[in-house]
Amino acid sequence: MKKIVAILAITVSFTALHAQEKTENVGDQYNKWSVDLGGGFNKPQRPFTSNSYYTDRISPFTVDLGVRYMLNNKFGLKADVGYNSLTEQKNSSLNFDSKYYRADLQAVANLGRIMNFETWTKTFGLLGHAGFGVGRLDNSDLNTKDWVGNLMAGLTGQIRLTDRIALTGDITTIANAYQDRTFDGNGATNNRGFSGLLFNGTVGLNVYLGKHEKHADWVVISNNADVAALENQVSDLTAKVKTISEQKPTIVEKQVNAPAPAEKDLIKNMINDKYFSVYFDFNKSTPAETSTAALDVVLTYLKNNPSASVDLIGYADQVGGQSQYNDKLSLARANNVKTILEKAGIASSRINVVAQGADMSIAKESEEARRLARRVTFKVK
Repeated sequence: MKKIVAILAITVSFTALHAQEKTENVGDQYNKWSVDLGGGFNKPQRPFTSNSYYTDRISPFTVDLGVRYMLNNKFGLKADVGYNSLTEQKNSSLNFDSKYYRADLQAVANLGRIMNFETWTKTFGLLGHAGFGVGRLDNSDLNTKDWVGNLMAGLTGQIRLTDRIALTGDITTIANAYQDRTFDGNGATNNRGFSGLLFNGTVGLNVYLGKHEKHADWVVISNNADVAALENQVSDLTAKVKTISEQKPTIVEKQVNAPAPAEKDLIKNMINDKYFSVYFDFNKSTPAETSTAALDVVLTYLKNNPSASVDLIGYADQVGGQSQYNDKLSLARANNVKTILEKAGIASSRINVVAQGADMSIAKESEEARRLARRVTFKVK
């Protein structure tokens, strides 16, 4: 009795701990600050004084430095400054040398999380950004300084290198208002609207700051309904363990180590009701470490009941969409659990393996639901 109660208590602890780990993301358990640095090329489209002034199609160079704060894993704010060197196309355009400086405040949308990139990749991300600011176009040869307002918008592709660094590639469009001088500085625009148009392309890094393991760019917040369901299951299991622990032990001389019949039925029902399942990481067939306690409960029951047999029912989540692959993965998971039981002394003849493939009843969009789908359940007979 005490041994089984202890095993069940450990299982509750592991399950509750795992639920807590998953729900931590709902709070502030991820980094929100980052420094974004990039460098590359630009292409000013208009205005120029005449067809005699223009830049290379890809004109060096551009530098951008920003500080970003994510309000959550989908939306944030970014303050950044930029510098553009604008010079003539060699041997084709008349000479000019202008500098464009700017400072902007932008809203940021984590399109990777909004579009559920996590269903197919944990490496690639996509940010959208748009905002406004001020800039100044300088031409030292002509001693002109033209202050402008600007609107800008762009897309930033991300490749996660580590939890602290991501490689980025950005394309941004900047529209200048109140630009009195042309980009070459040699003429007046006579236009107070959005007459200036400039394209930037940069490659750089996101450097993530903070004490937590992951940044908001890569955190998936679990669906609250799925977390609540898991917590309810933990609560129910805890109540059942308490019921067992409060029962008075039945001492029978010849069966001192065997559980009472009512206790056996309760444990069997709990196993068959899927309170004890073995879970797996994405695209893995080796059980997760947190499934050890569940395996111990099933193994203990089978050892104490030599006439019992068990079905091992393997599942996969719906990611990937290839039923043949998911069938193969669910079979591999069930077979690996079978191997563990066999090595622990359970005869192969008492174990039946069933591959169910992808669990279509689980919501594909929720990471927590997909985690619950990647499992092997037990059916004791």
